[in-house]
Amino acid sequence: MAMNFLSALAWADLAIILAGALLGGFITGFAGFGAGLVASGFWFLALPAPMVPPMIVIASVAGQVVSLARVRHAFAWSRALPFLVPGLLAVPVGIYALTQSSPATLRFSVGAFLIAYALFNLFGLARWSIGNKGGRTADAAIGAAGGFLGGFAGLSGPVPLIWLQLRGGSSVSQRAVYQPFNFIVLVLAGVGMLIGGQIDAQVAVLAAACLPFTFAGAAIGSRLYTLVSEALFKRFVLALLLLSGVSLLGQNLMAGG
Repeated sequence: MAMNFLSALAWADLAIILAGALLGGFITGFAGFGAGLVASGFWFLALPAPMVPPMIVIASVAGQVVSLARVRHAFAWSRALPFLVPGLLAVPVGIYALTQSSPATLRFSVGAFLIAYALFNLFGLARWSIGNKGGRTADAAIGAAGGFLGGFAGLSGPVPLIWLQLRGGSSVSQRAVYQPFNFIVLVLAGVGMLIGGQIDAQVAVLAAACLPFTFAGAAIGSRLYTLVSEALFKRFVLALLLLSGVSLLGQNLMAGG
C-alpha cells in the first residue's frame, strides 16, 4: 500500500515534493536549520497535511547530520543546556497537540509562523539586542517553545534562533547553540512520531525517496556556507519563506478553512 501511494502521486506533485526535499536540505546545510520552514511550503501543496510534520522531522535530521560537521568543534553545550532540557520535555506536548489538530489548523499555524518569521527578519527586528536579560529562565522558556514546535510541526529551530539573535553575538556562536539543540529535539520528535504512528509506512517510503535529494542539498549548502554572502542569501531565503507562508494561508482561504 505504501508503494502504491508513491506510484499514485502525480508527476507534478512528486516534483514539488522532491524540490522541497532538495531546498530544505540546502538551507539546513547552509544555515544549520530551516529544512522544515522551506520544505513545508512545498509539501503542504502536494501532500496530505498530517504527513508533512513527520516528513519535516526526517528531512531536518538528515540535513543536520550533514551540516553538523561544520560547527561540531564549536558546540557550546553549557549554553545549549538551558534550552535543551525544557525543549525535550515539551516535545511530547507538541506531538500530542499534532494529533488533536485539523489539517486546516496545521496549514494555518505553519503558514502564519512562516510569514511572521520572515517579516521579523526582513524588517530588521532581529537587530534588536536584549543582551542577557531574563537569563537562563528566559532561555528555558524559549527552549520549551522550540521543543513544542519541534513535536508539533518539526519547526524547533526558528524560535531559539530568533532569541539568540536578540541575545547578540556572532552567527557562529549562535549556530553552536541552536544547531545541537535543533538536532537533539528533532531526533526525539522523530522517535515520538514513530511510536505515535505519525511515521507510518507511507511516510517512510516517501522519506526514503526524498532523502537522496535532502543529502545532496545539504552537502551543497554546507560547501557554500563559507563562500556566499550570508546577508544576501539570508534575504533570499526569507523571501522564499514569506512566499511559502502566503501560499499556505491562500490554500486555507480557497478551501474555506
